[in-house]
Amino acid sequence: MFERLLPDQMVNSIYDIDLKRLKEQNVRGIIADLDNTLVSAKTPYATPELISWLNRVREAGFKVVILSNNNRKRVGDFAEPLDLPFVHAARKPIGSAFRKALKKLELEPQETVVVGDQLVTDMLGGRRLGMRTILVNPIDRSEDGPWTRLNRMIERMALRRLRRKGLWPLKEGDDRA
Repeated sequence: MFERLLPDQMVNSIYDIDLKRLKEQNVRGIIADLDNTLVSAKTPYATPELISWLNRVREAGFKVVILSNNNRKRVGDFAEPLDLPFVHAARKPIGSAFRKALKKLELEPQETVVVGDQLVTDMLGGRRLGMRTILVNPIDRSEDGPWTRLNRMIERMALRRLRRKGLWPLKEGDDRA
């Protein structure tokens, strides 16, 4: 069960994702978490660095959708100026939210990677549908809300179990695929 939490790859931040490598793996779409993945939970809009990265991602031919457990106002206010499709109030790791994101991308699971900062929501949800997953370090854990703090507690328990089994830690940049 805990093995389903394992990401296929770990990187420090979205800026460390090797887009060329994803292309070689026939990935065409990115489902990205918002809070603590693209920006901190308290950052209302995209930073210039993120806008530049999203431009590179699009120029490389990738489609992007934001998938967030946050409310419509937060996610919409962030995504709409970027002309990015989004799914809000996703209740990750529930599969229906990931299927909605795939539908917006018009892609199949094997053509898509999920990028996020949480094992319990992002990695589990993506892996359950057969997508590749990339775990990033959270931008600012001090801004975690109560549900995220609960998820991180579950993550710590799962990580202890995975370490005992010799399945963790991956090193940054490692790829399990």
